[in-house]
Order: sequence, then C-alpha cells, then structure tokens
Amino acid sequence: MAILLELENYMLPCMNKQIFGIECPGCGIQRSISYLLDGNFIEALKIYPAIYTLIFLVGFVGASLLFDIKNSFKIKIYLLYLNAGIVIVNYIYKMVHLIH
Repeated sequence: MAILLELENYMLPCMNKQIFGIECPGCGIQRSISYLLDGNFIEALKIYPAIYTLIFLVGFVGASLLFDIKNSFKIKIYLLYLNAGIVIVNYIYKMVHLIH
C-alpha cells in the first residue's frame, strides 16, 4: 500500500474525464501498475484487465528486438489484436455499467 500512496501523488489526470466527464479506454492503467508494484495482482486485474497481456506484449516486443524469434511479426499482431479487444470490451463494459 505504501507504493500506491506514494505514486498516487504523481499520477497524470485523465483529460478525457476532466473535459467530458467520462473515462477513456486507458483509464486505470496507472493505478493498475501501482497495484502491481504493491503486489496486489487481483486488484490490478480488476482496475485494468489488459494489464497482464500488455506486459506480455511489451516483453515480447523487447525480446524480439534482442532475439530472432520465428513468426514474431505475426505474434505481435495477434497480441496487439488481443490487447485491443480486451481494452475495447472493458471500456464498453464500464460505459454500460456507468449508464445503469
């Protein structure tokens, strides 16, 4: 909890939320990362469901820069689609539950 409280002072505000009053598809990623750093893995997933697949994507892109991985381009494209799908579905879910 200590890291979360410390990082909360440095989190960037969501301009979309400030201007339009609704969250953007990226809302929650900063808090999710701070939960991860605190070891609250379930809370990180609840706040931003794409956090683990995004970490995997970033790790794979980094590994593909260092190593010659067979079909790495296709794998990166699939991972991008997977992450985009999770982000979109999560955003729609949040917006539907915001209305109710």
